[in-house]
Amino acid sequence: MTASKAADAPLAMEPGSARLMVTLAVMLSAIMVLLDMTIANVSLPHMMGALGVTSEQVTWVLTSYSMAEAICIPLASYLSLKFGVRRLLLVSVAGFITTSALCGQADTLTEMVTFRIMQGAFGASVIPLSQSIMVQIYPKEERGKAMALFSVGVLLGPILGPTVGGLITENMDWRWIFYVNVPVGFLCLALLYFFVHLDGKGKATVDWPLVFGMAIGIGLLQMVLERGNQDDWFASNTILFATVISAIAWVFFLTRSFRTKGDIAPMWLLKDRNLALSCIVMTGFSMGMFGIVQLQPMMLEQLLNYPVEITGFMMAPRGLTSAIVLLSLSRIIDRLDPRMLIVAGLILNGIGSFLMMRYSLDIDMFWVLMPSIVQGAGMGLVFAPLSQLAYATLAPNQAVGGAVIFNLCRTLGGSFGISIVNTYFSQIQQKEWNALGGGLTPDNPLVQQYAATQGTSVTNPDFIANLTSMLQQQSTLLAFVYTFGFIMVSYFVLIPLLALFKRVKKGEPPAADKA
Repeated sequence: MTASKAADAPLAMEPGSARLMVTLAVMLSAIMVLLDMTIANVSLPHMMGALGVTSEQVTWVLTSYSMAEAICIPLASYLSLKFGVRRLLLVSVAGFITTSALCGQADTLTEMVTFRIMQGAFGASVIPLSQSIMVQIYPKEERGKAMALFSVGVLLGPILGPTVGGLITENMDWRWIFYVNVPVGFLCLALLYFFVHLDGKGKATVDWPLVFGMAIGIGLLQMVLERGNQDDWFASNTILFATVISAIAWVFFLTRSFRTKGDIAPMWLLKDRNLALSCIVMTGFSMGMFGIVQLQPMMLEQLLNYPVEITGFMMAPRGLTSAIVLLSLSRIIDRLDPRMLIVAGLILNGIGSFLMMRYSLDIDMFWVLMPSIVQGAGMGLVFAPLSQLAYATLAPNQAVGGAVIFNLCRTLGGSFGISIVNTYFSQIQQKEWNALGGGLTPDNPLVQQYAATQGTSVTNPDFIANLTSMLQQQSTLLAFVYTFGFIMVSYFVLIPLLALFKRVKKGEPPAADKA
């Protein structure tokens, strides 16, 4: 990677009070951007009427944002060298504010998708830049504390998105889920302008073939993951074609990055064992976490008939618990073995998923909240130590590049998780519908006996409709239960990978520094 000496040198640590304000500035900015990943989920039905689109078309409001974010995240390392960390962060937040206001003004789907793409593009750099700033302003012996504080925002944002979105939509208007970013964004801009002074500029070159390969590979992969289940995967020629082109583009993109060691999307940093393993674990963990966050509101609203606002409140304890755990651990986390914390976190997430396998149609709020709290505690124990390990063996000048790759894996992991979970859920639901429905025939003595207890006959249209409704409920419930079990297994299979991490002794410089 070509960079100036100024960019290569470790940045000076901020004094205590200034560091606190920088932490507040970057955390608030990260929460604002991450909140918009999920804040629009519960508002889609309201947007359909206002924009005059179908339920299938309105999902592009979500897809366009995630695609733009995933494509632009890898550019942050290059752009920070080209324009400087501070300037890029200010421009990104200012652009995010502007495009958020434009999203609120949109009257057609074309306008909304265009502005959401721009919003995702501007917001993409905020997360890796914020995380890299936290890595650089805290001394190495406080790296765990820095990642614990930053992880509060990473976890609170997407998890509380449905809660905030539900409250705003029910009590104000769906357009305010975008307008709310304006006052919050201006506060972020002020804090960043006055307290963040990191430069990090250096000489950087544009590798256009790599940029095009990256954009095509990541963009088409996001589209495949977002639309695959809805379009019946490879039964759709569009999905099949996009998958093939995406695979070719990814091979080209990765090969060229490792060969040229350029500044854009520095995938070559994955030669670092800790960063590579952290990215694998983060991808797998994000798959489970975002899968759960996707499934639980569906179950509460569609199966248990919870109102949107109550569903949002029921999702909040997961994020709040993770924040409490992270803040409680922040003072002592640097004295603990991060690998053991991650193992404990994965086990807690697995236990929470196991408890969700015990769900029935008669569960009360306690049974909804308890697994969420257990999982929230586990999430807090995974995110911060995993981030700590990811940067443990990287040189300071590689912080932005490492953050870019780490956050790209988090974003793609979430997309993979939602896609896989939705596909698995749909297949299990259909399978259980067929299995349960196969015995519900008029000549089945048990069906006749049940009809008799209801004071009716098996040919009564009302009885048939009631039986069909019960079949739908039970097959859907079983699909949720089996999918929660699938997610539970996905957490446990990650645990053996923790033994492969290299533990850096206290005070030992990163391998890159020694080299």
